[in-house]
Amino acid sequence: MADRIFLSSPHMSEEGYEQQYVQEAFDTNWIAPLGTNVNEFEKELAEKVGTKAAAALSSGTAAIHLALKAAEVGEGDIVFCSTLTFSATANPIIYQNATPVFIDCDEKTWNMDPIALEEAFEKYPEVKAVIVVHLYGLSADMDKIMEICKKYNVTVIEDAAESLGGYYKGQHTGTFGDYGIYSFNGNKIITTSGGGMLVSNNEEEIARARFWATQSRDQARHYQHSELGFNYRMSNVVAGIGRGQLKVLDKRVQKKKYIYEYYKKELGHLEGLSFMPVNDWDQPNYWLSSLTLSGAVKPIDIFNALEAENIESRPIWKPMHMQPFFEEFDFIGEGVSEKLFEKGVCLPSDTKMTEYDLTKVTTIVKELW
Repeated sequence: MADRIFLSSPHMSEEGYEQQYVQEAFDTNWIAPLGTNVNEFEKELAEKVGTKAAAALSSGTAAIHLALKAAEVGEGDIVFCSTLTFSATANPIIYQNATPVFIDCDEKTWNMDPIALEEAFEKYPEVKAVIVVHLYGLSADMDKIMEICKKYNVTVIEDAAESLGGYYKGQHTGTFGDYGIYSFNGNKIITTSGGGMLVSNNEEEIARARFWATQSRDQARHYQHSELGFNYRMSNVVAGIGRGQLKVLDKRVQKKKYIYEYYKKELGHLEGLSFMPVNDWDQPNYWLSSLTLSGAVKPIDIFNALEAENIESRPIWKPMHMQPFFEEFDFIGEGVSEKLFEKGVCLPSDTKMTEYDLTKVTTIVKELW
């Protein structure tokens, strides 16, 4: 059988940048949760996206958790959260014993619907934080969302796990709210195998996040802890991979965009097939090229046809308010996210894909029509 074509797999630089930084960690014997690579990765990423500070952590989930803690979200507090997302966005709300209220997306952005958000504020005016997701590298309509959130004086956390390298009106996603988070999981546009970053222009809060992430160890000769701590700091080895990957981020975005445009050119004419919306103010990173179907061909037909040829594809995220664990919590919206889940397909968007691979995928899909 032919080599598998993946949805989105790790792609180390051809230049070997990652090995250089990892070798440094080995050469200095600094195989630890802190070190030069960690410090420099924080600086380099903050500089790349344009924030004042960043904390390198063990995962994007940890970054969301510490952002909620910094926002003083606690037991009984309400947190608004995009429903069309991966569960890692919502799980940290439960870690803090808070209550999620899930907000629908709109068809224009596939992200948080400002109208549904306004409606949610009217129903729950005492909200502690809002978690906005930039799905598949597409940016939410941040001007409208920030305007609403500022009116209610609420903390905004941007889950930019999928959108590193993407822009909204020329500004990096993840830098509009009080806190932004990025993920370097193995399937993301750049990876450290696992890991995440919390960014903010509030340097004091980032310093607090680093403190909590290092088991809240007080400055004392002995081990002393005055606050609850977490083992959330990034490894010096992992950060070395991240530093190397950051050097090829722009190249990876270019390839993701090429893949999306190739699919759109080859498949965009098919009856009942629509690609994810790219607005004129949005410069996505095109993490996953996604589409919806409204005709005779169903998502399962594409999944099965591609899988038969050892090609990975995936449904659109199942909304959080439809998940068994979260279905007891309130949902505000018209059900757009449910329709996207039912009709959506994520096509393979691996940056190692060749022209042959792209032709193979599009040929298989076209044959269904």
